[in-house]
Formats: sequence, structure tokens, C-alpha cells
Amino acid sequence: MKLVVLTCLAAVAIAAPQLQDVRPEVLVLRDERQDDGNGNFNYVLEADNGIYIAASGTRGLQGQANIEGSYSLLDNNGELKEVRYIANENGFQPQSDLLPTPHPLPDHVVELINIAEQQRADGITFE
Repeated sequence: MKLVVLTCLAAVAIAAPQLQDVRPEVLVLRDERQDDGNGNFNYVLEADNGIYIAASGTRGLQGQANIEGSYSLLDNNGELKEVRYIANENGFQPQSDLLPTPHPLPDHVVELINIAEQQRADGITFE
């Protein structure tokens, strides 16, 4: 019985497709970097597969890096998709059509929010 099980396992192992590295080679078309050592920098990276990354950064007043940049790539349909962003003391703030947006609130929820705001403005509180 053990011989049958081992034979079956060996047959499955031999018949299994061999995994190959199918990642295409990507050529870097542009790679520019500048850094003055004081927190100011710029970089641009562009590849032949449509990937493009660019950012500029400066030193922030609170010790953080203030960065403004963008990145883009081709989607599965060959369309160029882009994300622009700012990252500073207020956090990471991306802007893109790719980002999900929340569903609109139902009308009754909007009405309840307006009632609550009016009650707060009138000084009405609930304990």
C-alpha cells in the first residue's frame, strides 16, 4: 500500500508544471536623483513599461519631510493611471481617480446629521 501511495505522489510531482520566472525584463529609461543633504531632494524614475515616479521634498518646520510627487503606471488595459500626492505635517494626501470614494449617505442620514448640527448650534445637549 505504501508503495502505491509513494508511486502516486512521485507521478504527481513529475507531472506538475515547473514554475518558471516569467517576469518580463524592465528597462530603466531615466533615473535622476538629487539630494543636497539638508532635507531637500528631487528624483525621477521612468521605466519602459509605463511606470513613472517623480517627487520633490523639502525639510518641514516640524522636522518632517514635505514631499510633493506623483506616480503613474499602465493598467491591464494599457491605460495610463496616475496618483498625485502631498505628504507633509498633515499626512499623506493622495489625489486620483483610482482611489475609492465612499457611497453617498442616504437622505434620512443627511437629515439626521443636519438636525444634530442644529441642536448643537442651539445649545441642546443630551446626557
